[in-house]
Amino acid sequence: MVECFSEQVQFHIGVLDLDLALQEEKPTAIIDTRSNEEKTHYKAWKRSNRLSLMFMRMSVAENIRTALSKTESEKQFMKNMEERSQTADKSLAGTLMSTLTNMSFDGSHTIHEHVVEMTNIATRLKTLGITVDESFLAQFILNSLPIEYGSF
Repeated sequence: MVECFSEQVQFHIGVLDLDLALQEEKPTAIIDTRSNEEKTHYKAWKRSNRLSLMFMRMSVAENIRTALSKTESEKQFMKNMEERSQTADKSLAGTLMSTLTNMSFDGSHTIHEHVVEMTNIATRLKTLGITVDESFLAQFILNSLPIEYGSF
């Protein structure tokens, strides 16, 4: 989830030539003894960081944005998103596991659709790093069918 977000944001920020703050650490503050080149670089980094943060905040759903801690660093914002995503992934994995193990065929759709739905859940779990062995999945599917379908 966040990997896709991260890749998309990095792409857009790169295309807009605003990725300086993501590629480099914050330069030291401007003081009078700095060269014009260093001052220009510092201003470019600040602009990159500010606009990138604005872009990322605009790209995140409101309910997620309000849950993230405030930061003034583009890199920290990305780190916060990753941490938030890991928590969400763990929660989603638990929900999917529960759904998979407690599913039962209710006849509201075909058996084929039921099997595909269970297989899709197993695939989603795999993308979250949890592999459901095929024999376990087959057993979950068989257990989800009513008695009248009997053994194969």
